[in-house]
Amino acid sequence: MPRSLDDAGYQRLLKFRTGLRRFEHWSQLRAAEVGLTASQHQLILAVRGHPDARGPTIGDVADYLQLRHHSVVGLVDRAASAGLVHRVPDPSDARVVRLSLTSVAEERLASLAAVHLEELSRLGPELQAIWQGLDEPG
Repeated sequence: MPRSLDDAGYQRLLKFRTGLRRFEHWSQLRAAEVGLTASQHQLILAVRGHPDARGPTIGDVADYLQLRHHSVVGLVDRAASAGLVHRVPDPSDARVVRLSLTSVAEERLASLAAVHLEELSRLGPELQAIWQGLDEPG
């Protein structure tokens, strides 16, 4: 049975969700400062963060971004046109296409990663304090 919350619990949950949304908005602004949309930022992070050195497939990226396959195809098309990603045939299976980043995308992502880590370090204790208590059984 789902755990019920008291008024204070709902207030903390609201603060936590608001904090996440503020971080997302802040992140969108930082991406725009380096000439990326929020979706492009998420895409290049998904490509760079993928654990397989061959690069992710469209399906992998769709899973990371929680989008439909055809939506990611369109996003990749636009990112490729913007000079951010390349489609690369998988060396072991010609039916599979993988993604890799251009040097432009690598540079933009590196600068974004640095400021994001700083912001997360700043926000971490605040969000952790809000979360504390919400994760305890009722």
